[in-house]
Amino acid sequence: MALYIYERKEWPNFFWKQENIAPKLAEVRHHQGRLLGRMEGIGFSLQAEANLHTLTLDVLKSSEIEGEILNPDQVRSSIARRLGMDIAGLIPADRHVEGIVEMMLDATQNYNAPLTGERLFSWHAAMFPTGRSGMHRIIVGNYRDNSKDDPMQVISGPMGKEKVHFQAPDSDVLVLEMNKFLDWFNSEKSLDPVIKAAIAHLWFVTIHPFDDGNGRITRAITDMLLSRADQNAQRFYSMSSQIRVERKEYYDVLEKTQKGSLDITGWLDWFLICLDRALTNTDETLGVVIKKARFWEKYSAIPLNDRQRTMLNKLLDGFDGKLTSSKWAKITKTSQDTAGRDINDLVLRGLLAKEPGGGRSTSYVLSFNY
Repeated sequence: MALYIYERKEWPNFFWKQENIAPKLAEVRHHQGRLLGRMEGIGFSLQAEANLHTLTLDVLKSSEIEGEILNPDQVRSSIARRLGMDIAGLIPADRHVEGIVEMMLDATQNYNAPLTGERLFSWHAAMFPTGRSGMHRIIVGNYRDNSKDDPMQVISGPMGKEKVHFQAPDSDVLVLEMNKFLDWFNSEKSLDPVIKAAIAHLWFVTIHPFDDGNGRITRAITDMLLSRADQNAQRFYSMSSQIRVERKEYYDVLEKTQKGSLDITGWLDWFLICLDRALTNTDETLGVVIKKARFWEKYSAIPLNDRQRTMLNKLLDGFDGKLTSSKWAKITKTSQDTAGRDINDLVLRGLLAKEPGGGRSTSYVLSFNY
């Protein structure tokens, strides 16, 4: 008896109950249309800011799903530079961040280009510029080779009590399996792109063709097809952010599907519901973007230094914790005295206010009218 779906003789002939899926797909398509229509009405500068915000979230949350925390400022700066956006507070990004950003932008900006083995190898090489994943050397820019090692497995639990959630196909069938996947990806025209995104997500992550980075490449492929669904290179909602929120459910439904039949109705159902929630939650993201845009539109004539612009942007994005002069000095890499002068200047201009009951360490919040 087959343990995993790729071991079934019908693989990869997926099927599903269309009557179960159609209403949810219609709802998702309706929400996509409403969102894109709304974005068309807010102007190019706001669209660009929303796109930058969403792409930054996408890169950060896709890595968080794998347990990797990236520097948000580096991610935002890398994306802004590659999109040619002139924003305050740009900082250098390390090679690893640049590589992940490069992959995501290639997937979403060039969404109509064919997906080829070489393109996937380029993405993988960009993600692992040192040829290592953590302390371990891995095969980079090519499919994994487990012929002399243990099989590729997804496991959890302490040593000696590991639980195997999934075992990927042997490496000697990867070329054949990936050729099937890529042929389907580039030739299948009849499926709705949203359904195609869901199938591609499941199919690719099941093949698990690389030593590492399979999850992030899977989500880049998903975003590529969602960009096709929107026919828009700009991203205004983040599937990766929603998967991060629903990570346990995501892994549960994935494991159940990979150990089930080729009937993927359950997987499609979950994917569409998750995507619909991602679209719904975009209202919060757009609220942040519009708030920032209105702020800078109103106060653009006020002379501010780069430190002040950087810190105001952090507050507008939602500063983590309380802003004190010591945090200001640490983040902007300046002295405590300079931080104090920067803050007092903004207080006098009415952009910052002292929080009540400051105690031993005074903290500050935004204070302005739109």
